[in-house]
Amino acid sequence: MIRDVSTVTPEGNLRQLLPAGVSFHENVTHVDERGTVCEMFDPRWGWKPDPVVFTYCCTIRPGITKGWGMHKVNEDRYFLLFGELEVVLYDARPDSPTQGLVSRIVLSEFRRRLMNIPPGIWHADYNFGSKDAVLINFPTQPYNHANPDKYRLPLDTDQIPHKFDSPRGG
Repeated sequence: MIRDVSTVTPEGNLRQLLPAGVSFHENVTHVDERGTVCEMFDPRWGWKPDPVVFTYCCTIRPGITKGWGMHKVNEDRYFLLFGELEVVLYDARPDSPTQGLVSRIVLSEFRRRLMNIPPGIWHADYNFGSKDAVLINFPTQPYNHANPDKYRLPLDTDQIPHKFDSPRGG
């Protein structure tokens, strides 16, 4: 017999180590007889000091992984509107106290929250749910079509010590 290991605190926070600089802001979804409303980002929360300068939405189909991607300058700020995602992070920053760390984070419409991904952290987003995941990003810089701050590796790379069970996507 093996005793279960607690993965969350009594408040529902993960017990796992995260790459240095990754943080969350819990977002409340208000429900009444008319429907729901959820505030996605408000600078008055003091969560991240950078202003909102660009916003985009993407979808990820069930069973698909988007990644590996990394920015050298830009910070991603994710908000999952619908669906369920596992975000896998790999800290490749040589000067980071968590250099080499792999973390797996679940984002869900059932616990909406903001999550930031600092520059230098490789990330891949896997939709393990049964419907399209709808992801909103509030990056710290607008996309530069002439000189994108976006770097990619294939999902099956040996440069990141994480393997997806059945990698579909890229």
